[in-house]
Amino acid sequence: MATPPSSDEVKLVESWVEEHSGVLVENYQHLHRHPEVSFAEKQTAEYVTGLWRKAGFEVTEQVGGHGIVGVLKNGDGPTVMLRTDLDALPVTEKTGLPYASTVETRTEDGTPTGVMHACGHDLHMTVVTGSAQFLSENRKLWKGTLLLIGQPAEERGSGALAMLRDGLFTRFPKPDYALALHVESSTPAGSIAVRGGYILANVDSVDIEVHGRGGHGASPESTIDPIVQAAELVMSLQTIVSREIKPTEPAVVTVGSIHGGTKHNIIGDRCTLQLTVRSYSPEVRQKILASIKRRALGVASAYGAPEPTIKISEGTPALENNQALADRLTKVFQQSLGESRVLPGEQVMGGEDFSQYGLAGVPILMYRLGVIAPERLDRFRKLNETPPSLHSPTFYPDLEGSLETGIVSMSSATIDLLSP
Repeated sequence: MATPPSSDEVKLVESWVEEHSGVLVENYQHLHRHPEVSFAEKQTAEYVTGLWRKAGFEVTEQVGGHGIVGVLKNGDGPTVMLRTDLDALPVTEKTGLPYASTVETRTEDGTPTGVMHACGHDLHMTVVTGSAQFLSENRKLWKGTLLLIGQPAEERGSGALAMLRDGLFTRFPKPDYALALHVESSTPAGSIAVRGGYILANVDSVDIEVHGRGGHGASPESTIDPIVQAAELVMSLQTIVSREIKPTEPAVVTVGSIHGGTKHNIIGDRCTLQLTVRSYSPEVRQKILASIKRRALGVASAYGAPEPTIKISEGTPALENNQALADRLTKVFQQSLGESRVLPGEQVMGGEDFSQYGLAGVPILMYRLGVIAPERLDRFRKLNETPPSLHSPTFYPDLEGSLETGIVSMSSATIDLLSP
Protein backbone atom coordinates (compact mmCIF):
# COMPACT_ATOMS: atom_id res chain seq x y z
CA MET A 1 0.00 0.00 0.00
CA ALA A 2 1.25 3.46 -0.87
CA THR A 3 1.98 5.82 2.00
CA PRO A 4 2.26 9.14 0.18
CA PRO A 5 4.71 11.59 1.74
CA SER A 6 3.22 14.29 3.89
CA SER A 7 3.41 17.90 2.77
CA ASP A 8 5.97 18.51 5.54
CA GLU A 9 8.20 15.73 4.17
CA VAL A 10 7.95 17.13 0.65
CA LYS A 11 8.81 20.62 1.89
CA LEU A 12 11.76 19.14 3.77
CA VAL A 13 13.17 17.67 0.55
CA GLU A 14 12.52 20.87 -1.38
CA SER A 15 14.24 23.04 1.23
CA TRP A 16 17.18 20.61 1.35
CA VAL A 17 17.63 20.85 -2.43
CA GLU A 18 17.42 24.65 -2.27
CA GLU A 19 19.98 24.78 0.53
CA HIS A 20 22.39 22.44 -1.31
CA SER A 21 21.72 23.65 -4.85
CA GLY A 22 25.18 25.20 -5.22
CA VAL A 23 26.96 21.96 -4.37
CA LEU A 24 24.58 19.90 -6.50
CA VAL A 25 25.24 22.10 -9.54
CA GLU A 26 28.97 21.96 -8.85
CA ASN A 27 28.84 18.15 -8.79
CA TYR A 28 26.84 18.08 -12.01
CA GLN A 29 29.18 20.43 -13.84
CA HIS A 30 32.24 18.45 -12.70
CA LEU A 31 30.73 15.24 -14.04
CA HIS A 32 29.73 16.95 -17.27
CA ARG A 33 33.24 18.34 -17.80
CA HIS A 34 34.93 14.98 -17.20
CA PRO A 35 32.98 12.30 -19.13
CA GLU A 36 34.34 8.81 -19.75
CA VAL A 37 33.09 6.29 -22.29
CA SER A 38 31.86 2.79 -21.50
CA PHE A 39 34.41 0.50 -19.80
CA ALA A 40 36.62 3.53 -18.97
CA GLU A 41 34.62 5.15 -16.13
CA LYS A 42 37.47 5.00 -13.59
CA GLN A 43 37.62 8.67 -12.55
CA THR A 44 33.84 9.03 -12.66
CA ALA A 45 33.44 6.07 -10.31
CA GLU A 46 36.08 7.46 -7.97
CA TYR A 47 34.38 10.86 -7.83
CA VAL A 48 30.94 9.40 -7.10
CA THR A 49 32.44 6.96 -4.57
CA GLY A 50 33.86 9.90 -2.65
CA LEU A 51 30.46 11.59 -2.49
CA TRP A 52 28.71 8.42 -1.34
CA ARG A 53 31.29 7.67 1.35
CA LYS A 54 31.05 11.23 2.63
CA ALA A 55 27.28 10.70 2.92
CA GLY A 56 27.85 7.67 5.17
CA PHE A 57 27.53 4.79 2.71
CA GLU A 58 29.79 1.75 2.75
CA VAL A 59 31.04 1.65 -0.84
CA THR A 60 32.57 -1.25 -2.75
CA GLU A 61 34.41 -0.46 -5.97
CA GLN A 62 35.24 -2.52 -9.07
CA VAL A 63 32.00 -4.49 -9.21
CA GLY A 64 31.55 -5.74 -12.77
CA GLY A 65 34.25 -3.43 -14.06
CA HIS A 66 34.15 0.16 -12.82
CA GLY A 67 30.80 -0.40 -11.09
CA ILE A 68 30.30 0.82 -7.52
CA VAL A 69 27.85 -0.30 -4.83
CA GLY A 70 26.90 1.77 -1.78
CA VAL A 71 25.05 0.34 1.22
CA LEU A 72 23.42 2.25 4.08
CA LYS A 73 21.58 0.21 6.70
CA ASN A 74 19.01 1.94 8.88
CA GLY A 75 17.29 -0.71 10.97
CA ASP A 76 14.94 -3.48 9.91
CA GLY A 77 12.93 -3.10 6.75
CA PRO A 78 12.97 -3.63 3.00
CA THR A 79 15.89 -2.92 0.68
CA VAL A 80 15.49 -0.30 -2.04
CA MET A 81 18.00 0.07 -4.85
CA LEU A 82 18.64 3.39 -6.60
CA ARG A 83 20.59 3.00 -9.81
CA THR A 84 22.55 5.47 -11.88
CA ASP A 85 24.66 4.90 -14.96
CA LEU A 86 28.21 6.27 -15.14
CA ASP A 87 29.29 6.26 -18.78
CA ALA A 88 29.24 8.92 -21.48
CA LEU A 89 29.24 8.77 -25.30
CA PRO A 90 31.85 9.21 -28.04
CA VAL A 91 30.20 12.47 -29.15
CA THR A 92 31.94 15.82 -29.67
CA GLU A 93 30.02 18.41 -27.65
CA LYS A 94 28.56 21.42 -29.48
CA THR A 95 26.43 23.01 -26.75
CA GLY A 96 28.65 26.05 -26.21
CA LEU A 97 28.17 25.74 -22.44
CA PRO A 98 30.89 27.27 -20.24
CA TYR A 99 31.37 23.85 -18.62
CA ALA A 100 31.26 21.90 -21.89
CA SER A 101 33.38 18.78 -22.21
CA THR A 102 36.68 19.04 -24.06
CA VAL A 103 37.64 15.42 -23.41
CA GLU A 104 38.83 13.43 -26.41
CA THR A 105 39.30 9.74 -27.09
CA ARG A 106 39.49 7.31 -29.99
CA THR A 107 36.89 4.86 -31.16
CA GLU A 108 37.64 1.15 -31.53
CA ASP A 109 38.79 1.71 -35.12
CA GLY A 110 41.14 4.51 -34.06
CA THR A 111 39.00 7.47 -35.15
CA PRO A 112 39.45 10.52 -32.89
CA THR A 113 36.28 11.83 -31.23
CA GLY A 114 35.13 13.99 -28.38
CA VAL A 115 33.40 12.55 -25.31
CA MET A 116 30.14 13.95 -23.95
CA HIS A 117 27.38 13.20 -21.49
CA ALA A 118 24.84 13.46 -24.31
CA CYS A 119 22.40 11.04 -22.66
CA GLY A 120 22.06 12.73 -19.28
CA HIS A 121 23.98 10.26 -17.15
CA ASP A 122 25.70 13.19 -15.42
CA LEU A 123 22.28 14.37 -14.24
CA HIS A 124 21.31 10.82 -13.27
CA MET A 125 24.39 10.63 -11.03
CA THR A 126 23.63 14.02 -9.49
CA VAL A 127 20.00 13.14 -8.74
CA VAL A 128 20.77 9.72 -7.23
CA THR A 129 23.63 11.15 -5.19
CA GLY A 130 21.54 14.10 -4.00
CA SER A 131 18.68 11.78 -3.03
CA ALA A 132 21.11 9.53 -1.15
CA GLN A 133 22.61 12.50 0.69
CA PHE A 134 19.17 13.75 1.72
CA LEU A 135 18.04 10.31 2.86
CA SER A 136 21.24 9.79 4.83
CA GLU A 137 20.75 13.07 6.65
CA ASN A 138 17.07 12.31 7.36
CA ARG A 139 17.08 8.70 8.51
CA LYS A 140 14.12 9.27 10.80
CA LEU A 141 11.93 9.24 7.69
CA TRP A 142 12.67 5.64 6.70
CA LYS A 143 13.70 2.18 7.91
CA GLY A 144 15.52 -0.53 6.00
CA THR A 145 18.49 -0.65 3.66
CA LEU A 146 19.36 1.78 0.90
CA LEU A 147 21.41 0.27 -1.93
CA LEU A 148 23.09 2.58 -4.45
CA ILE A 149 24.33 1.26 -7.79
CA GLY A 150 26.76 3.14 -10.02
CA GLN A 151 26.61 1.09 -13.19
CA PRO A 152 29.21 1.14 -15.98
CA ALA A 153 28.73 0.52 -19.70
CA GLU A 154 25.01 1.20 -19.98
CA GLU A 155 25.53 2.63 -23.45
CA ARG A 156 26.98 -0.71 -24.52
CA GLY A 157 24.14 -2.65 -22.91
CA SER A 158 26.46 -4.78 -20.80
CA GLY A 159 27.09 -3.07 -17.45
CA ALA A 160 24.07 -4.39 -15.55
CA LEU A 161 24.76 -7.99 -16.54
CA ALA A 162 28.45 -7.59 -15.65
CA MET A 163 27.53 -6.39 -12.15
CA LEU A 164 25.01 -9.20 -11.68
CA ARG A 165 27.57 -11.79 -12.77
CA ASP A 166 30.02 -10.27 -10.28
CA GLY A 167 27.65 -11.08 -7.44
CA LEU A 168 25.61 -7.88 -7.14
CA PHE A 169 22.63 -9.65 -5.57
CA THR A 170 24.66 -12.22 -3.63
CA ARG A 171 27.53 -10.14 -2.24
CA PHE A 172 25.12 -7.33 -1.35
CA PRO A 173 21.49 -7.27 -0.14
CA LYS A 174 19.08 -8.22 -2.90
CA PRO A 175 16.61 -5.34 -3.23
CA ASP A 176 12.88 -5.62 -2.80
CA TYR A 177 12.46 -2.75 -5.24
CA ALA A 178 14.74 -1.01 -7.75
CA LEU A 179 14.29 2.54 -9.03
CA ALA A 180 15.94 4.57 -11.77
CA LEU A 181 15.11 7.63 -13.81
CA HIS A 182 16.11 8.75 -17.27
CA VAL A 183 16.15 12.25 -18.72
CA GLU A 184 13.78 13.04 -21.58
CA SER A 185 14.00 16.00 -23.92
CA SER A 186 10.33 16.07 -24.94
CA THR A 187 8.96 16.40 -21.39
CA PRO A 188 9.09 19.85 -19.72
CA ALA A 189 11.50 20.38 -16.85
CA GLY A 190 9.60 20.11 -13.57
CA SER A 191 7.57 17.12 -14.79
CA ILE A 192 8.03 13.37 -14.88
CA ALA A 193 6.44 10.64 -16.99
CA VAL A 194 5.49 7.20 -15.61
CA ARG A 195 4.21 4.03 -17.26
CA GLY A 196 3.81 0.44 -16.14
CA GLY A 197 4.59 -2.51 -18.39
CA TYR A 198 6.94 -2.37 -21.38
CA ILE A 199 8.54 1.05 -21.89
CA LEU A 200 11.79 0.22 -23.73
CA ALA A 201 12.59 -2.39 -26.31
CA ASN A 202 14.61 -5.51 -26.89
CA VAL A 203 17.67 -4.35 -28.81
CA ASP A 204 19.69 -6.68 -31.04
CA SER A 205 22.49 -5.91 -33.48
CA VAL A 206 22.73 -8.23 -36.50
CA ASP A 207 25.76 -8.38 -38.80
CA ILE A 208 25.30 -10.17 -42.13
CA GLU A 209 28.10 -10.83 -44.58
CA VAL A 210 26.72 -11.83 -47.98
CA HIS A 211 29.15 -13.97 -49.98
CA GLY A 212 29.52 -14.15 -53.75
CA ARG A 213 32.06 -14.79 -56.47
CA GLY A 214 33.99 -11.81 -57.72
CA GLY A 215 34.95 -10.86 -61.25
CA HIS A 216 34.84 -8.19 -63.95
CA GLY A 217 31.90 -5.84 -63.99
CA ALA A 218 31.59 -6.35 -67.74
CA SER A 219 31.14 -10.12 -67.28
CA PRO A 220 28.48 -10.53 -64.58
CA GLU A 221 27.57 -13.99 -65.88
CA SER A 222 30.87 -15.31 -64.54
CA THR A 223 30.21 -13.98 -61.05
CA ILE A 224 27.75 -14.24 -58.17
CA ASP A 225 27.10 -10.60 -57.34
CA PRO A 226 26.93 -10.04 -53.56
CA ILE A 227 25.70 -6.45 -53.93
CA VAL A 228 22.63 -7.52 -55.90
CA GLN A 229 22.01 -10.20 -53.26
CA ALA A 230 22.32 -7.60 -50.51
CA ALA A 231 19.95 -5.22 -52.30
CA GLU A 232 17.30 -7.93 -52.57
CA LEU A 233 17.84 -8.90 -48.95
CA VAL A 234 17.42 -5.28 -47.76
CA MET A 235 14.04 -5.06 -49.46
CA SER A 236 13.00 -8.49 -48.17
CA LEU A 237 13.86 -7.51 -44.58
CA GLN A 238 11.49 -4.54 -44.79
CA THR A 239 8.48 -6.87 -45.04
CA ILE A 240 9.21 -8.82 -41.85
CA VAL A 241 7.39 -6.36 -39.61
CA SER A 242 4.62 -5.53 -42.09
CA ARG A 243 3.85 -9.13 -43.08
CA GLU A 244 5.00 -11.45 -40.28
CA ILE A 245 4.38 -9.49 -37.10
CA LYS A 246 0.93 -8.79 -35.65
CA PRO A 247 0.11 -5.09 -36.24
CA THR A 248 -0.49 -4.50 -32.53
CA GLU A 249 3.04 -5.72 -31.66
CA PRO A 250 5.62 -2.91 -32.03
CA ALA A 251 8.79 -3.88 -33.92
CA VAL A 252 11.53 -2.28 -36.03
CA VAL A 253 14.08 -3.74 -38.46
CA THR A 254 16.54 -1.13 -39.72
CA VAL A 255 19.49 -1.69 -42.03
CA GLY A 256 21.79 1.03 -40.75
CA SER A 257 24.91 0.23 -42.77
CA ILE A 258 25.76 -1.54 -46.02
CA HIS A 259 29.24 -1.82 -47.53
CA GLY A 260 30.45 -3.67 -50.60
CA GLY A 261 32.74 -3.38 -53.57
CA THR A 262 35.93 -1.46 -54.30
CA LYS A 263 35.62 0.01 -57.82
CA HIS A 264 33.18 0.80 -60.62
CA ASN A 265 34.06 -2.17 -62.83
CA ILE A 266 34.74 -4.82 -60.19
CA ILE A 267 32.18 -7.22 -58.78
CA GLY A 268 33.40 -8.13 -55.34
CA ASP A 269 33.04 -11.32 -53.39
CA ARG A 270 31.25 -9.97 -50.31
CA CYS A 271 28.91 -7.28 -49.01
CA THR A 272 28.21 -6.53 -45.34
CA LEU A 273 25.03 -5.29 -43.71
CA GLN A 274 24.51 -4.02 -40.15
CA LEU A 275 21.01 -4.13 -38.70
CA THR A 276 19.36 -2.94 -35.52
CA VAL A 277 16.28 -4.91 -34.45
CA ARG A 278 13.76 -3.65 -31.87
CA SER A 279 10.77 -5.37 -30.26
CA TYR A 280 9.06 -5.83 -26.89
CA SER A 281 7.94 -9.40 -26.30
CA PRO A 282 10.42 -12.31 -26.28
CA GLU A 283 8.24 -14.15 -28.79
CA VAL A 284 8.35 -11.32 -31.35
CA ARG A 285 12.07 -10.89 -30.76
CA GLN A 286 12.80 -14.53 -31.61
CA LYS A 287 10.41 -14.52 -34.56
CA ILE A 288 12.13 -11.52 -36.16
CA LEU A 289 15.64 -12.90 -35.66
CA ALA A 290 14.59 -16.26 -37.09
CA SER A 291 13.04 -14.53 -40.12
CA ILE A 292 16.20 -12.51 -40.76
CA LYS A 293 18.24 -15.72 -40.86
CA ARG A 294 15.69 -17.50 -43.06
CA ARG A 295 15.52 -14.65 -45.57
CA ALA A 296 19.31 -14.25 -45.75
CA LEU A 297 19.70 -17.97 -46.41
CA GLY A 298 16.87 -17.91 -48.94
CA VAL A 299 18.37 -15.08 -50.98
CA ALA A 300 21.77 -16.82 -51.04
CA SER A 301 20.14 -20.06 -52.16
CA ALA A 302 18.24 -18.30 -54.96
CA TYR A 303 21.51 -16.91 -56.35
CA GLY A 304 23.47 -20.13 -55.92
CA ALA A 305 25.75 -18.31 -53.49
CA PRO A 306 27.54 -19.62 -50.40
CA GLU A 307 25.62 -19.29 -47.15
CA PRO A 308 25.93 -15.82 -45.58
CA THR A 309 27.68 -15.28 -42.26
CA ILE A 310 25.16 -14.05 -39.67
CA LYS A 311 26.15 -12.74 -36.25
CA ILE A 312 23.72 -11.51 -33.56
CA SER A 313 25.23 -9.42 -30.77
CA GLU A 314 24.78 -6.63 -28.21
CA GLY A 315 21.37 -7.91 -27.14
CA THR A 316 19.55 -5.92 -24.45
CA PRO A 317 16.21 -7.26 -23.18
CA ALA A 318 13.09 -5.10 -23.14
CA LEU A 319 12.50 -3.02 -20.03
CA GLU A 320 9.20 -3.94 -18.37
CA ASN A 321 8.21 -1.78 -15.42
CA ASN A 322 6.45 -3.65 -12.64
CA GLN A 323 2.81 -2.59 -12.99
CA ALA A 324 1.98 -2.69 -9.28
CA LEU A 325 5.06 -0.64 -8.42
CA ALA A 326 4.24 1.88 -11.16
CA ASP A 327 0.67 2.24 -9.89
CA ARG A 328 1.83 2.67 -6.30
CA LEU A 329 4.52 5.23 -7.03
CA THR A 330 2.40 7.20 -9.49
CA LYS A 331 0.22 8.10 -6.49
CA VAL A 332 3.32 9.01 -4.49
CA PHE A 333 4.63 11.21 -7.31
CA GLN A 334 1.25 12.93 -7.68
CA GLN A 335 1.20 13.65 -3.96
CA SER A 336 4.77 14.99 -3.85
CA LEU A 337 4.85 16.89 -7.17
CA GLY A 338 1.20 17.59 -7.93
CA GLU A 339 -0.97 15.69 -10.40
CA SER A 340 -0.33 18.11 -13.28
CA ARG A 341 3.42 17.37 -13.15
CA VAL A 342 3.04 13.58 -13.42
CA LEU A 343 2.43 12.67 -17.06
CA PRO A 344 1.63 9.33 -18.70
CA GLY A 345 4.81 7.79 -20.12
CA GLU A 346 5.06 6.59 -23.70
CA GLN A 347 6.60 3.42 -25.07
CA VAL A 348 9.72 4.01 -27.15
CA MET A 349 11.98 1.65 -29.09
CA GLY A 350 15.21 2.62 -27.36
CA GLY A 351 17.00 0.14 -25.11
CA GLU A 352 18.17 0.12 -21.48
CA ASP A 353 19.92 -2.63 -19.55
CA PHE A 354 18.17 -1.61 -16.31
CA SER A 355 15.84 -4.34 -17.56
CA GLN A 356 18.36 -6.96 -16.39
CA TYR A 357 17.55 -6.25 -12.73
CA GLY A 358 13.89 -6.99 -13.40
CA LEU A 359 14.79 -10.25 -15.10
CA ALA A 360 16.87 -11.07 -12.00
CA GLY A 361 13.67 -11.10 -9.97
CA VAL A 362 13.41 -7.55 -8.63
CA PRO A 363 10.32 -5.34 -9.17
CA ILE A 364 11.69 -2.37 -11.12
CA LEU A 365 10.52 1.08 -12.16
CA MET A 366 12.28 3.48 -14.48
CA TYR A 367 10.49 6.78 -14.95
CA ARG A 368 11.37 9.73 -17.16
CA LEU A 369 12.50 13.12 -15.96
CA GLY A 370 11.72 16.15 -18.09
CA VAL A 371 14.77 18.38 -18.45
CA ILE A 372 13.99 21.05 -21.08
CA ALA A 373 12.62 24.32 -19.65
CA PRO A 374 9.06 25.07 -20.84
CA GLU A 375 10.19 28.35 -22.39
CA ARG A 376 12.84 26.49 -24.43
CA LEU A 377 10.21 24.02 -25.61
CA ASP A 378 7.97 26.96 -26.60
CA ARG A 379 10.84 28.47 -28.56
CA PHE A 380 11.41 25.22 -30.44
CA ARG A 381 7.69 25.02 -31.25
CA LYS A 382 7.61 28.60 -32.59
CA LEU A 383 10.60 27.78 -34.80
CA ASN A 384 8.89 24.57 -35.92
CA GLU A 385 11.84 22.60 -34.58
CA THR A 386 12.12 19.61 -32.28
CA PRO A 387 14.34 19.80 -29.18
CA PRO A 388 17.77 18.14 -29.50
CA SER A 389 17.33 14.44 -28.85
CA LEU A 390 19.42 12.38 -26.49
CA HIS A 391 22.80 11.49 -28.04
CA SER A 392 22.80 14.81 -29.92
CA PRO A 393 25.96 16.97 -29.62
CA THR A 394 23.69 19.94 -28.80
CA PHE A 395 21.62 18.26 -26.07
CA TYR A 396 21.77 19.69 -22.56
CA PRO A 397 19.33 19.74 -19.62
CA ASP A 398 18.08 22.85 -17.87
CA LEU A 399 19.06 22.26 -14.25
CA GLU A 400 16.48 24.63 -12.81
CA GLY A 401 13.43 22.48 -12.18
CA SER A 402 15.12 19.28 -13.29
CA LEU A 403 17.35 18.78 -10.25
CA GLU A 404 14.67 19.50 -7.69
CA THR A 405 12.05 17.41 -9.47
CA GLY A 406 14.45 14.48 -9.77
CA ILE A 407 15.51 14.53 -6.13
CA VAL A 408 12.02 15.18 -4.74
CA SER A 409 10.49 12.35 -6.81
CA MET A 410 13.22 9.81 -6.07
CA SER A 411 13.44 10.67 -2.38
CA SER A 412 9.65 10.57 -1.97
CA ALA A 413 9.43 7.19 -3.70
CA THR A 414 12.18 5.77 -1.50
CA ILE A 415 10.57 7.08 1.69
CA ASP A 416 7.29 5.47 0.68
CA LEU A 417 8.91 2.09 -0.03
CA LEU A 418 10.91 2.26 3.22
CA SER A 419 8.12 3.63 5.43
CA PRO A 420 8.89 3.07 9.12
